[in-house]
Amino acid sequence: MADVLIVGGGPAGMMTGYLLARAGISTKVIEKHADFFRDFRGDTVHPSTMEILDQLGLLRDFLSRPHNRIDSARIAIENREYTIGDLSHLDTPAPFIAMMPQWDFLDFLRDHATELPTFALTMEEPVAGFVEQGGRIAGVRYRSGREERAGRLVVAADGRSSLVRATGMLKVESLGAPMDVLWFRLPKVSDGGEALRGSVAQGRMAVLIDRDTYWQAAYLIPKGTAGTVIGRGMEWLRSEMQKAFLDLDLSGEVLKSREELHLLTVSLDRLIEWSRPGLLAIGDAAHAMSPIGGIGINLAIQDAVATANILAAPLARGEAVDHLLSKVQERRLLPTRLIQAGQKAAQDNVIGRVLGGGPVRAPALVKLLDRFPLLRRIPGRLIGLGVRRERVRSPDAFSTA
Repeated sequence: MADVLIVGGGPAGMMTGYLLARAGISTKVIEKHADFFRDFRGDTVHPSTMEILDQLGLLRDFLSRPHNRIDSARIAIENREYTIGDLSHLDTPAPFIAMMPQWDFLDFLRDHATELPTFALTMEEPVAGFVEQGGRIAGVRYRSGREERAGRLVVAADGRSSLVRATGMLKVESLGAPMDVLWFRLPKVSDGGEALRGSVAQGRMAVLIDRDTYWQAAYLIPKGTAGTVIGRGMEWLRSEMQKAFLDLDLSGEVLKSREELHLLTVSLDRLIEWSRPGLLAIGDAAHAMSPIGGIGINLAIQDAVATANILAAPLARGEAVDHLLSKVQERRLLPTRLIQAGQKAAQDNVIGRVLGGGPVRAPALVKLLDRFPLLRRIPGRLIGLGVRRERVRSPDAFSTA
């Protein structure tokens, strides 16, 4: 019997599993899929996350794996590019954003976690519910009907469709989102430019993410209009992307079938309470983030570090931790609220207006940041390091120092 069962093998689940196992706690991560490959997941690993990897002695190995680097934030508005953020000045081991497919990042965490004798990972094992005993969550129930008990704690890190949400076990507060996203692949030339490109024009917003051999493309649409937009046809969508990125070659067999499109339903919300006896929710399970800023992975990693900082030592000593679970929310609620407030402001004041067909003009702040390089350090710091970034303080039971 594992002391801690973690439902979900995403960034929050895998990092929490690694940190708790590193502290000598018997930990099992349960992932419902057969692998980590999801073509339309985020890629942005921010400096705050790479600080954590550096503190764990893992940064060199991480950076040895294929990735692209971005040290500035740019936005194209009506075919005019503005530089609005600079990360290169940050006093941190990796002052840039590493663009690495999330499945590669999760493979990286798995490779290091499985070296620990106290870590276990089960793949292709969907969890259907939780086992409750004596008023607390005591384990999980698999779709097969089999039950597994946790010695001490169950962690829900199973994303925005988490069981704690689907079953109403923990209540959700929705902040709303005016858009959804169509994801698809586009061909790229070898000199495709920046690893992350964006385009904003009247009625249209699009993003390209460099996948080395192709672009992962995102086309933003008004909330709930996927059927209408797709109904306009693939030729219309090709035309929209060509107007957004003039250098793309969309003349071949590109966007011919609706099966190439994947819909991401955007949510911006958070749980009112992140825990109950025996159960803690973190990452997207606790707070679904908008894709704005690519902050989701990094906020999940910060949640994982805070969870281990608060719980690992008591768990390693064999102490009860139910009374400590709320402290994770207390620690991580402020950054969650601030980031979500920023995302909501961007949604309401920029994205909603653009997708609504309103006139598009570069805001005065964007023009100011573009004109004065020194000012770009402020958003660069917020983008790169976030709010209340965590430092690893959980014990290492296997350190030879």
